[in-house]
Amino acid sequence: MNGIGTKVKKFLTNKNTVTIILTVIAIVVLYFFYNYRISQKTNPTSVPYALVDIASKTRITSDMVGVVDVPLAMVQGDVITDTSKIINYYVNADCTIPKGSLFYQRAVVSQSELPDSILYDYPDGYVLVNLPVTTETSYGNKMYPGNYIDIYIKAVNKIDEENITAETEDKIMVGKLLKNIKILAVLDSNGEDVFEDLENVKTPAQLIFAVPEEYHILLRKASYLRTYEVAIIPVPTNESLKEEPGEVSISSEQLRDFINEVTEFTDIDMDEPLPTE
Repeated sequence: MNGIGTKVKKFLTNKNTVTIILTVIAIVVLYFFYNYRISQKTNPTSVPYALVDIASKTRITSDMVGVVDVPLAMVQGDVITDTSKIINYYVNADCTIPKGSLFYQRAVVSQSELPDSILYDYPDGYVLVNLPVTTETSYGNKMYPGNYIDIYIKAVNKIDEENITAETEDKIMVGKLLKNIKILAVLDSNGEDVFEDLENVKTPAQLIFAVPEEYHILLRKASYLRTYEVAIIPVPTNESLKEEPGEVSISSEQLRDFINEVTEFTDIDMDEPLPTE
């Protein structure tokens, strides 16, 4: 046994033998490492992809997303591999996702990351309204997103000229129609955020807010009362300073009844902006 041990010891202490053994070990390691890397790049992995063309600012729903097996080598950079980070997210404002494309982190954002995300932040059952304003009617551009306003109505109840007398004249009606309306955005004439760049504030042209459908119809009706020279006037309030601002509500039943009496209900969509004073 001592003879065998001596031969083994002599074999292992031989420089040429050690070199050969280390070379063989290195070759084996390199072989398995190479095959491991190749298998990593060629073995398929499941990734989500677009089943349809998805336009910018679109909310991505489950029926727009499929899953496909692709070589791992294709999943490079900012490719999103987790479907939960895609569904119910939005396509970025400056991107479109073509049919068949993988999803990339730069192209998929949360709602709050959209440039005009404020326009999506209103309750179900509410309708967006754009009210034309000027620097003057916006109180010197002092109406900001998140502030609250009340809506006043001014109308002229004209006297029939055939029955006019010395004691009669046109009657001007002014009153508060709606209260506790939250401003969602203030836009210029190009639809850009007025306060996007505070060093270069733009001229306001529209207040954007949302109200329940019933009040939306009421405002639309009022906007078309040309005969009565109706003006829809936003007036700022301090409602936003309260811990729990009040809900949008009717302030004058008399004004509501007047508008409904002199108009008829219609189901036609009317996208014309509300008139300025």
